[in-house]
Amino acid sequence: MTMTETLVRPSPQGRPHGPRRQGGWGIRVAPYLFLIPNMLIFGVFTIWPALNGFNISLYSSSNGRTFRWEGLGNYQKILTDEEFWGVVRNTVVYSVAYVALSLLFSVGLAALVHAQRRGRTFFRAVYFVPVLVSPVVVGLIWGWMFERQNGLVNAALGAVGIPAIPWLVDGGWAMVAIIIVGVWMQVGFYLLILLAGLQAIDPALYEAARMDGAGWWAQFRIITIPLLQPSIVVVLVLATIHGFQSFDFIWTLTGGGPVGATTLMVQYIYENGFQSPIRLGIAAAGGVLLFLAVFVLTLINWAISRRREAV
Repeated sequence: MTMTETLVRPSPQGRPHGPRRQGGWGIRVAPYLFLIPNMLIFGVFTIWPALNGFNISLYSSSNGRTFRWEGLGNYQKILTDEEFWGVVRNTVVYSVAYVALSLLFSVGLAALVHAQRRGRTFFRAVYFVPVLVSPVVVGLIWGWMFERQNGLVNAALGAVGIPAIPWLVDGGWAMVAIIIVGVWMQVGFYLLILLAGLQAIDPALYEAARMDGAGWWAQFRIITIPLLQPSIVVVLVLATIHGFQSFDFIWTLTGGGPVGATTLMVQYIYENGFQSPIRLGIAAAGGVLLFLAVFVLTLINWAISRRREAV
């Protein structure tokens, strides 16, 4: 009998004899040990503030030191406030336009960049540059570009015979302006996600489609879009979250004006929590409602994607 046969000879209980695995418990526990530092940071700086925010929404305070119990009173006040519903309308308009345009441009640009045989890395870097710029700086730069008299945008429009547009003076045009800037600032990030999805598609599928006489539009509709769906869902979720949480570049670009036309939900929370008159309970209640809205929309996106995958 060889040594190998000795090592694998079945035991009376039906299990093969052999050297025991050393460190089995440690192997199972090691991944969780690596997660502990990150989970501690996440819990202290994310989970705990979120729970504390919900707690504060049940009280009223004007200084952050003394609190008076309100129960659901803050939610009643905020849901019967006309200003709040105006902010909700602005947030929905901005978010829907932002998500739709971001998805449209990111899919189109990703397809164009993916089709490039040369310079793909260069174009990928160029489109990603705006993501790296500070949102505050983005707001300041675009504020100068959107100036009615001396702005670069109106100068370019005037060169082709289009009269100057009051970008930051008229409420409707101000909303268009922040949508343009929001899409410009983040589309490069979504492009990278979709580009990774495109590179995972087997080129043989396109070759087979071309042999069957399918044009580029048929290939894009029948092959690219269905196989890119997981990446598209990721972009939809991230863009929805970012759209509802937009604040920093809008604050420096329009300040929420004119006359509140571009005031979104995060700015409403900020103004109630940090500007006089301070209403911490109202701000916390607004934060809870914003979290619920984003959470529900994320679940809807996830459910729709799972249903399509099942089909």
